[in-house]
Amino acid sequence: MFTQKLFEIFKIEGLEPRMTEIRSEIQPVFSEIGQKLLTELSVKIPNQEFYLHIAQHRRRTANAPENTWSAISTKARGYKMEVHFQLGIWEDYVFIYLSMIDQPKKQKEYANLLTNLSVEKLLTEDYVISKDHTKTETYPLSAFREAAERLGKVKKSELEIGRLWPKERFNGKEDSIILAEMIETIDQLLPIYQKLMEA
Repeated sequence: MFTQKLFEIFKIEGLEPRMTEIRSEIQPVFSEIGQKLLTELSVKIPNQEFYLHIAQHRRRTANAPENTWSAISTKARGYKMEVHFQLGIWEDYVFIYLSMIDQPKKQKEYANLLTNLSVEKLLTEDYVISKDHTKTETYPLSAFREAAERLGKVKKSELEIGRLWPKERFNGKEDSIILAEMIETIDQLLPIYQKLMEA
C-alpha cells in the first residue's frame, strides 16, 4: 500500500532522480494494488480480458512528472484509446478514476452517453471529477454534466470521475479499509464503464 514516503518522492528535483524513485518505490505498489483491482474487474466482467499498464513517462526529457499512474484497460498495447480505470498518486492524494484522456477514439460517443447520465443518482457525494489529467484540481459531481458536454465539443478536453484518498490516511493503520474502498470505487463505477464500452 502507499506510504508517506511515496508522497515525498514528488519533492525530489530532476527528471532522472525522481523517475528512479518512482520506478523503485511507487511502481511496485501500482503492480500490487493493480492486480487486485484487475482481479475484481475480471470477476465482475468474466468474458473480458483486462491488462494492467504502468505509466513510464518516456516522452519526458526535462521536467519531472508531478504525478504518476497506472491504468487498466481491455487493450494489451495501451489504454488511452478507450475509456479505462486509473490508479494514481499526486503529492497530496491518491486517486482512482474512470478516465477519458488524450482524445480517445470514441470521445464524442462517450460524451453523448455521459451528458444524459444522472451521476448524482449513481454515485455518492465523495466522488469528484477531473477535467485535465495533468492538473491536480478536482471538481464536485455537480460539474459533471458541463464537463461531459465539453468532452463532446472540445477535441482536447478530458473527463475523469472517481474518488480521492488524502495522503494523511496512508499511515499504515487503514490499509485494508482503503483497499476495500478502492475495490468499492471500481464496483460503483462499473455501470458507467460498461455503458461507455457499448459505445
